[in-house]
Amino acid sequence: MLTIRDVLQSKSSAVWLVDPNDSAYTAMEIMAEKNIGVLVVIDKEKVVGIVSERDLARNIILKDLSPKKVPVKKIMTRDIYCITPDKAVEECMSVMTSAHIRHMPVFDNKKLIGVITFGDIVNALLLEQKIKIHDLESYYSYCDAGVYDDSL
Repeated sequence: MLTIRDVLQSKSSAVWLVDPNDSAYTAMEIMAEKNIGVLVVIDKEKVVGIVSERDLARNIILKDLSPKKVPVKKIMTRDIYCITPDKAVEECMSVMTSAHIRHMPVFDNKKLIGVITFGDIVNALLLEQKIKIHDLESYYSYCDAGVYDDSL
């Protein structure tokens, strides 16, 4: 069973943060600089939400607000879904799909250890499928070569 821990080990461990009082513009700058789509919002070492490109588009651009004047706390998503590293990738995918979310913070013993994206999940599942297919092809090649004797 592929777990969230497995996925985290295959990607950068960096988690990019923003303060709730920082401007939406600052959040956009960080996301652009780091080429990421979400920031975790931390207030006094506590996760209070996330802010995504979607939050910025819907709450700043569509409302014609000034990103330099609007603080992150006014546009961030407060009710966030989280997951622990021991959970199965399929479980995470199911939650993300049903909740229509693309980013999920990962906590281990109440400590933020990473952020999983929907893309991370899809890539992990595709890699797992490729490995299974390769293993099956190798097994069948082994059997076709006459090495395997099923009469035993």
